[in-house]
Amino acid sequence: MPGHLLEWQRGRVAIRSYATPQPEGAVPRTLEEATEELDWLLRQSVAEQLPSDVPLGIWLSGGIDSSLVAAIAVDALGAKNVLGVAMPGPYSTGGSLRDADELARNLGIRLERLAIGEIFQSYRAALDPVFKGLAEDVTEENIQARIRGNLLMALSNKFGSLVLSTGNKSELAVGYCTLYGDMAGGLAVISDIPKIMVYELARLVNARQPLIPETVLTKPPSAELRANQTDQDTLPPYEVLDRILKAYVEDLKSPEEIAAHLELP
Repeated sequence: MPGHLLEWQRGRVAIRSYATPQPEGAVPRTLEEATEELDWLLRQSVAEQLPSDVPLGIWLSGGIDSSLVAAIAVDALGAKNVLGVAMPGPYSTGGSLRDADELARNLGIRLERLAIGEIFQSYRAALDPVFKGLAEDVTEENIQARIRGNLLMALSNKFGSLVLSTGNKSELAVGYCTLYGDMAGGLAVISDIPKIMVYELARLVNARQPLIPETVLTKPPSAELRANQTDQDTLPPYEVLDRILKAYVEDLKSPEEIAAHLELP
């Protein structure tokens, strides 16, 4: 199957195949058509690779990305074929866990809960002789993500399920993700979707039927890998980042051109 690219253009999305050049003057698709295209891509990918009764596994963090991926998966393949996995850690908030529970109920999918706290502590203990005297940093954050990736892949191996990774285009483009952690999986459903568009698609899902909890749409995005963490501790606001990435990755603008055009320092 040829690859597809979804481009965000002034509140609309254009979809094109990597295998064929984009026709000159092509009309951008709407958000509604974008969700239909994602559904079709997911159905085709699963139909080509897996038996019809193989479940899809998704880490439900209570965040916007996993919520959208779960909604797309259920719409494309049915609730009985989707398994949500909540993996609370030492920095997971009660609100995010409640959001994951509510989402699973709304979608009608099974939700398993596998806590990673004790596993994370065992990693800390094993590494303590080598890390002694060193402050915790992104290393410990990545360990938590990799524990979750290992658990998801263990479920995949044991039950023959396909893990759907939930990283979006904005985070993947700047490396705000963990190799062998949240990047683990057999299909990256929204890896061509910028973060702002993720919110737009989630709102469209809710306009059809209120499935994604409103708190998921309104709380600051966070990986919850350290206390009181938000994405904007590390990244610029997504409204700015997505414009920079489009100019750099898709429009091939230089950093100087981007700074001048977007009036950035």
